Amino acid sequence: MCLSLQQAIFLFFAAAVGGGINAVAGGGSFVAFPALLFTGVAPVPANATNTLALWIGTTASGGAYRKRLKISRRVMVPLIVTSVVGGIAGALLLIKTPAQTFLHVLPWLMLAATLLFAFGKHLTGKISAGIGHDASDKAVVGASIFELVVSVYGGYFGGGIGIMNLAMFAAMGMTDIHEMNALKVLLGAVINGVAAVMFIALGAIVWPQAMVMTVGATLGGYASAHYAQRLPQAWIRGLVIAVGTSMTIYFFVRSWR
Repeated sequence: MCLSLQQAIFLFFAAAVGGGINAVAGGGSFVAFPALLFTGVAPVPANATNTLALWIGTTASGGAYRKRLKISRRVMVPLIVTSVVGGIAGALLLIKTPAQTFLHVLPWLMLAATLLFAFGKHLTGKISAGIGHDASDKAVVGASIFELVVSVYGGYFGGGIGIMNLAMFAAMGMTDIHEMNALKVLLGAVINGVAAVMFIALGAIVWPQAMVMTVGATLGGYASAHYAQRLPQAWIRGLVIAVGTSMTIYFFVRSWR
């Protein structure tokens, strides 16, 4: 598929914004994915291309968070395993079914995730003992089941998995937003990485657009992750809630049309 200079510039900046949003809050796909549709890419190739570009950008932002990742192997390994399994299942689901079907469920998922992130700390004592080093087996199992659901969704569509993971972390007892972002980036990289490999193998990527967007997402993701850590945690939490609320409203309106 041909790519004009104007389209390349547009996709570069859309990916940079998307990568920046993913690094801090999640939801970058809701900028990058529509940009691909706007330039004439069909929905399924657009979804696959968006996944690949933002995966690389999100993974790059992980370098800025490397010192914030303090989760024990006992907790991290089950979350990574379920992310791999779910990412594969979601990618296969996308190839087999139309993405429009899932878009009807999306606003409800985003609403639940945003509310869970905003009020998750008030539920912590009722749900589990948290997912820190002393996490109970029940907490690890609960987090793994939640992560499996998020990763299936992430492999299928991907938009908003960052906010959904942040919501799960908040409900499971994490309070440091920068540590939460570090774990979110890791799991997001696993989920989207598995899906991206499958999309490449199945020939679903539009490569000219993918290469331009990868550069933009990488620059935007790393820069945002680096500077976000200098901001007060309350500001970052507020941004996450604002992004989640905006996406929820947008997709409710879209589903009613």
